Amino acid sequence: MSEAGAEALLTVDGIGKRFRGVVAVKDVSFTVAPRSVLGLIGPNGSGKTTLLNIVNGVLAPDQGEIRLSGAVTTGRRPSDLAALGVARTFQAARVFSTLTVTQNLFVPLLHQRALERRAAHRRALELLAFVGLERHADRVASELSGGQQRLLEFARTLVTRPKIVLMDEPFAGVHPQIKATLIRCIRETVAAEGASFLIVSHEVPDLVAMSDRMVCLVEGAVAAWGLPADVIREEKVIDGYLGRSEEAA
Repeated sequence: MSEAGAEALLTVDGIGKRFRGVVAVKDVSFTVAPRSVLGLIGPNGSGKTTLLNIVNGVLAPDQGEIRLSGAVTTGRRPSDLAALGVARTFQAARVFSTLTVTQNLFVPLLHQRALERRAAHRRALELLAFVGLERHADRVASELSGGQQRLLEFARTLVTRPKIVLMDEPFAGVHPQIKATLIRCIRETVAAEGASFLIVSHEVPDLVAMSDRMVCLVEGAVAAWGLPADVIREEKVIDGYLGRSEEAA
């Protein structure tokens, strides 16, 4: 899963964004390689979610360029990017609460006529088993716990076999068992399906363990980018985010 010699799947090139004159993201650049995990860390308000929204097409940048497999995608709508293989999960899990768990997984397939109903159903059942929700297949999504809804949202992003999944705080507030399941599923999806992940999280030890590369944003700018073990030792990262107690730990 190394980036060495690999053409970038996702390129973030000089991205900048202001809101009413306030700088949210400033000249941010990095790449995500195929079949890799990139962890994005930084203090609250450092621009992490804003950056995901730009990559995902929810926001347009004021400057810079986003490229997917070399093709410029800056300013494309989220629906267009989804068709190109960009999937997204959110800080608060988004599910269709009145649909069953299985029906939730059919939603991304509504406009994919080439995928037969039988194949879609098989894929959905495989993913439910993958994330450990097969016993809940016929339950209404609103009956699931918050952690189970997060697993359901994650499974739904995988239905269309995306090239890259953007995840915003996937481990926040979930039971350790749910977190362990998510981490396992992310790793297995990289290995088995060749997807990449861009993950925002404050769970730094987990990200260090699972990421191939890491980026730290401080005040909207890149404080460090590289191997996780190197990033968390950077002075700018320690001073701007982790603090000296984290360094000692």
